[in-house]
Amino acid sequence: MTFKDLEIIEPILKALQAEGYTHPTPIQQQSIPILLKGKDLLGCAQTGTGKTAAFGVPILQQLYLNKHHENGKRRVKALVVTPTRELAIQIAESFTTYGKFTGIKNTVIFGGVSQNSQTNALSRGVDILVATPGRLLDLINQRYISLDHIEHFVLDEADQMLDMGFIHDIKKIIALLPSKRQSLFFSATMHPTIVDLSRKILGNPEKVSVQPEQTTAEKVGQSLYFVAKADKIKLLIHLLQTESIHSLLVFSRTKHGANKIVKLLDKAEISAEAIHGNKSQNARQKALSNFKSGETDVLVATDIAARGIDIDELSHVVNYDLPNVPESYVHRIGRTGRAGASGLAISFCDGEERAFLRDIEKLISQKIPVVDDHPYVDEGGEVISEKPKSRTSKQGSSRAKKPSESSGAVNRNKRRRNNWKKKD
Repeated sequence: MTFKDLEIIEPILKALQAEGYTHPTPIQQQSIPILLKGKDLLGCAQTGTGKTAAFGVPILQQLYLNKHHENGKRRVKALVVTPTRELAIQIAESFTTYGKFTGIKNTVIFGGVSQNSQTNALSRGVDILVATPGRLLDLINQRYISLDHIEHFVLDEADQMLDMGFIHDIKKIIALLPSKRQSLFFSATMHPTIVDLSRKILGNPEKVSVQPEQTTAEKVGQSLYFVAKADKIKLLIHLLQTESIHSLLVFSRTKHGANKIVKLLDKAEISAEAIHGNKSQNARQKALSNFKSGETDVLVATDIAARGIDIDELSHVVNYDLPNVPESYVHRIGRTGRAGASGLAISFCDGEERAFLRDIEKLISQKIPVVDDHPYVDEGGEVISEKPKSRTSKQGSSRAKKPSESSGAVNRNKRRRNNWKKKD
């Protein structure tokens, strides 16, 4: 099947062909015909399946075909709400790409930056608005935005909205929408709260569920390193200095942890930047741009900030901290191995993360291969994960024995650091 077979109009088809889009993904094949008929849609699909084009193309087409009925200033007729700044920017860029021959205008709004440029764009008139919940409600309250003319509403990454505590904001937004509209609801998982929310948004929706053939990306190799918490940074530096790693995204569970990792990598003369919710939008975009251009070797991110990161040539992902939500593991490793490329996902696991590991392996229905040929092995790790909890005394601690800091080890580390500096 091609996009032409889906009866996409020529201006959009031309833009898709210019981007090299020829064959629609499964979610696009299923969703586009439904949406072109004006029906509501409940979609269950993970990141990287082509959701943006699945809803963006039919919205653009319907707005383009109805454009000749309009007079006067443009009004916001399509609203896409998404949880993070990065994802909002990415979606808006996609609308611009797909709609560049249609004359349909879009803009994106999010918090963390001055609202002036955003309100100026709104005052000039836009057809499609992509927004994060907080800034959207703020500008609605300031009367810069009216939702009275919305014809198409998209709630993207609904499960992430729940994780980030946006559900109450979403309910406020829904209450302001016209009752007559087309609604689209996308989520990677269907938590009971998510299902309940979908019922409030959707009328009698068509349902599309597209899951990968495997829970994790097929071309992503996975490996597991048992390591004591205190040795994680040493192991990370060791891998950077000894392995062929061209671009690395490191996941930290917390913002403070991300900053600490960057600081320690800088001490080892490895260029790194952090991206998380406490960073300004300009800082986040600059860090992402530096990473994509190769100016920065390592990008350290939290789950929330990383949801919108889309880098085709990302060679490695490191789970510095295992996620406490197993589905997040799937999203994390899906950052690599994109666009047909291969990739490798490396996970560190300390003594306190054994339960997280069990949950992850249960979700993906496989054991992650363990690498025990490294200098910071937590020798008690695998034993602890297999033995039931005991009430015996704490004698015989299972903490790993750290390698001695001999002069040979110091010289070896210097050579590894030099190798890292000389990498292509």
